[in-house]
Amino acid sequence: QVQLVESGGGLVQAGGSMKLSCAASGRTFSSFTMAWFRQAPGKERGFVASISRRGGFTRCVDSVKGRFTISRDNAENTLYLQMNSLKPEDTAIYYCAAAYGSKGYDSWGQGTQVTVSS
Repeated sequence: QVQLVESGGGLVQAGGSMKLSCAASGRTFSSFTMAWFRQAPGKERGFVASISRRGGFTRCVDSVKGRFTISRDNAENTLYLQMNSLKPEDTAIYYCAAAYGSKGYDSWGQGTQVTVSS
């Protein structure tokens, strides 16, 4: 497993931007497929975006396409989520997660709160 620590959350107005970071430690970061998930109040945690080990392939949920960008810096052992044109419905706790090989996401950060005011 790998240890993950998110940062960068906070309060932002609708239409604003925010960049989340996830610092990894413990194992070779580039060995892991990485992803962001989020959990809104009263809802289950859901997938937001993922990125392949070398960053060449990304995917995201339809609701954030064109607004959110996932990226990684393997030299800095850091995962990012750039969020633009934020909406109140983006309000959630955002978690980064790591998957090794064919395993599912089994390493999780503690989460960072993102609140978008209308």
